[in-house]
Amino acid sequence: MNAMGVSVRQLTAEEAYGCNAALCDVLIDCVHGGASVSFMAPLCDVKAQDFWRGVADGVARGDRVLLVAEDEAHGIIGTVQVVFAQPENQPHRADIAKMLVHRRARRRGVGGLLMRAGEAVALAAGKTVLVLDTATGSDAERLYQRMGWNRVGEVPDYALWPDGRLCSTTYYYKAIG
Repeated sequence: MNAMGVSVRQLTAEEAYGCNAALCDVLIDCVHGGASVSFMAPLCDVKAQDFWRGVADGVARGDRVLLVAEDEAHGIIGTVQVVFAQPENQPHRADIAKMLVHRRARRRGVGGLLMRAGEAVALAAGKTVLVLDTATGSDAERLYQRMGWNRVGEVPDYALWPDGRLCSTTYYYKAIG
């Protein structure tokens, strides 16, 4: 998938291990920019590295797919995961997780490219329902709504912003097949 000088590709586990530093750069930038994506600020390199090694381990097991958005100037500028590891009574479902776009690459359509690629990967794997959650009122929430995701509801004070303030979370689903 390619648009505006940005391409999206799926990483193998080996590539994910090898791209750890670039993936950490995106995650740390997002957290330090205020994104509520499971981490508190300041996010240290070791914690980010451990997270991405765990993601690469999941890719190796086939539990998830890791997609990256890249441009020629900066390399990896965004990521999204399609999580296939679900309970046995939900073989038709996957989760979209950790859709991250580096602040220097925002407002260029990168998030939309990543989401369309994630939906295509899930559909190709035979999934028919996708689920995700995001910080209520975030830019990502507006993106998901524009892309046809259905708002299910909001959980007040579900998580924390990276600075420690309480953050509500909104859940979405999308039927894709």
